[in-house]
Amino acid sequence: MGFRKPDDEVERPTEVTETLVAPTTLAVAWDADQAVTALYSANYRSLVRLAALLVRDVATAEEVVQDSFVAMHGAWRRLRDPEKALSYLRQSVVNRARSVLRHRAVVEKYAPKGLPDAQSAEHGAIVELERTAVVKALGGLPQRQREALVLRYYADLSEAEIAGAMGISRGAVKSHTARGMAALRNSLESIS
Repeated sequence: MGFRKPDDEVERPTEVTETLVAPTTLAVAWDADQAVTALYSANYRSLVRLAALLVRDVATAEEVVQDSFVAMHGAWRRLRDPEKALSYLRQSVVNRARSVLRHRAVVEKYAPKGLPDAQSAEHGAIVELERTAVVKALGGLPQRQREALVLRYYADLSEAEIAGAMGISRGAVKSHTARGMAALRNSLESIS
């Protein structure tokens, strides 16, 4: 990809004193510092924009670009053509952005599912009070109206099924249901 093997470098020093001095290593490090700093100054914003478009998050985009520059600095000596450093950086940003997106997909896939919102204790108490009020109001209705409402709304039967169960006509079912609902509504409104 534009890098050379470390073995192609200048001869390695054989003595400890030569290792400590190693002027060629200092020059390469200095060149890397200058080159990467210049690339950073000139291209940081455009690379962050590129990464932000890919990862859809500016903070993550900045991390991706900074990691790419750190990798560029570490690999500067192996870069065969310093003129292609910006291309290398762009490719590094794209690859790291892909990695971020893959990681997000895995995290989302295996994230624990939240429990459904539980009803509050107050909600349960109110529902129980309402249920008690409805049952009490149903008890005050005439028998046929009560039967028609219970079969319709609690047993979820059709008019024909209610008529068959009660032994009356469908018209009578409609009449008992309508009268029962009106009486139930009046009874519940007087409670609240």
